[in-house]
Amino acid sequence: MFDARKVTNQCIIWIRKFFEENGKDCNAVVGISGGKDSSVVAALCVEALGKERVIGVMMPCGKQQDIYMSYKLVQHLGIKHYEINIQRAVEAITESIAFLPEMTEQARLNLPARVRMATLYAVSQSMNGRVANTCNLSEDWVGYATRYGDGAGDFSPLCNLTVTEVKEIGKVLGLPEELVEKTPIDGLCGKTDEENLGFTYAELDKYIRTGVMEDSKKRRRIDSLHEKICLR
Repeated sequence: MFDARKVTNQCIIWIRKFFEENGKDCNAVVGISGGKDSSVVAALCVEALGKERVIGVMMPCGKQQDIYMSYKLVQHLGIKHYEINIQRAVEAITESIAFLPEMTEQARLNLPARVRMATLYAVSQSMNGRVANTCNLSEDWVGYATRYGDGAGDFSPLCNLTVTEVKEIGKVLGLPEELVEKTPIDGLCGKTDEENLGFTYAELDKYIRTGVMEDSKKRRRIDSLHEKICLR
């Protein structure tokens, strides 16, 4: 029932309207990870605004093994791009709060995501930009994003689209299959999203759209995660 081409056009129109109302001559600033979400958001912005108004920012923390995927995207789209390594910033903050009795594992894992968002806003404010939130509905449904990290931004083109739907839009936009089908990794602890979540995106997307989940244990976990988001 999902009409990917129709929804793609709706997203493009929505982005144009957002910029007309919130920065007529501004640029779209997109954090580029090399995965499907940032790839689709960047491609939608190119279709909506033209490639001269889209800026890609790659933010490895030290050495990033798959950064070639990010370069594959920006070269495919022909957009202006920058690589900013955040490792020293993360290390400086970590050293500055060393007086704390303990830096929790969760705080340590989420720090790079928050430094990346601060970096994106520094670029955006320096280049007449608006920062894109690249989260999708599936991630938002279960709170799979870092607050004030990748969960932030000025506009969110994918917020009503599941992972399955985002992939379909990527195909409509003609993105390389390698980017659209790349296994999502959290970029924090090295695990895949699905390993961290305990269920697949296909299962989650089906549950979101139909309410059907055969595995009761997974259903309870999804409901529990979603309830926590609703209570925020």
